[in-house]
Amino acid sequence: MSLLILDTCVNCDVCEPVCPNKAISLGEQYYVIDPNLCTECVGHFDNPQCVEVCPVECIPHDPDHVETREQLMLKYEHLMAQNAK
Repeated sequence: MSLLILDTCVNCDVCEPVCPNKAISLGEQYYVIDPNLCTECVGHFDNPQCVEVCPVECIPHDPDHVETREQLMLKYEHLMAQNAK
């Protein structure tokens, strides 16, 4: 499943640069994650990098975007194929 940044985000700017899929961007009030780009770092790292660096632990799984590890890997492969063009 995709990840979600909660409104407890303090806009510390550490999550955006570590996202290998560029799924994180600054929203109107705090950072947001694009569920179409988030693979929880599957294909890149063993653990989601944004979760690893978040100092306020405000990045849980998004219950509205449930995906299996296999689905995340397929999304990763699709994103890499698009980036290769």
